[in-house]
Amino acid sequence: MATAVQNRRGIIAMMMAMSLFCCNDALMKLAREAFPTGQAVALRTCFAIVVGLLMVTMMGDWRKLPLGLKPIVLGRGVIEALCAQTFIWAIGVLPLANITAIAMASPLLIVVLAVLLRIETVGWRRTVALAVGFIGVLIVMRPGAEGFSLAALIALASACLVAIRDLMTRMVGDDVPSTVISLTTTVIVGMLSLSMGALETWQSPWRIELIYLAVAALLVTAGGFCVISAFRNTDVGVVAGYRYSVVLIAVLIGWLVWGETPDKIAFAGIALIVGSGLYTLHRQRVRPDSQLKPEGDKPL
Repeated sequence: MATAVQNRRGIIAMMMAMSLFCCNDALMKLAREAFPTGQAVALRTCFAIVVGLLMVTMMGDWRKLPLGLKPIVLGRGVIEALCAQTFIWAIGVLPLANITAIAMASPLLIVVLAVLLRIETVGWRRTVALAVGFIGVLIVMRPGAEGFSLAALIALASACLVAIRDLMTRMVGDDVPSTVISLTTTVIVGMLSLSMGALETWQSPWRIELIYLAVAALLVTAGGFCVISAFRNTDVGVVAGYRYSVVLIAVLIGWLVWGETPDKIAFAGIALIVGSGLYTLHRQRVRPDSQLKPEGDKPL
């Protein structure tokens, strides 16, 4: 068990990470007003690679760069790249609070996948909590007579990919530094984004949105390291629940920047998702069924 001071440090680090990730999402949403998905991610990746190389050098991990060619690391990078493309596309269409709420379904999906893969067992209480969480997702997605919107379905697909990525992360050996995993993933994300260029009409990059992407690259990298700090020598069941603070931050940023305010139905769905996730984390802490622990990172 971690001390109160360690948990307090972890909570602060987690809330900082969520704030950084949400600001990154807002900047990417602004950039998507000028750039297509592939170009926006590719341009941000150029800046992120520079930041990643600096981090590898500062941490003295450059000798371990060849470990990034391990199949599990490369496979994780491909899944991360698909996460980024689907998330950034959807964020250009959906309100920030809505897509953030849908993305918060990924911890619930991790538990579902863990059950299907027989990594852990789930009692009736968590089964009910999972069902409530998915009802919340459906409410936020708001299917009408014409069915679910394409953007909402793609956002949900991104959340599923995040769950798969997090499970794959646990399969990466401790010998591979986090900086190497991050840099390898960033390169793969950039390669996929460039390949999408053949299907898009790229815009001139010399505009204010390019600065948004540069800042977003710094924020998403800093957020990733805050997540690592949040889970080191802390009680995961205590710290992980604060990941849901990102929903409140997203609502605030969406209102301040775009004047977006979720209606009462959307707020009800968000409340169900957050409540379900917090209760699931609580049950994992008081009655741990396995070694499965939630991740706090987001698509690059």
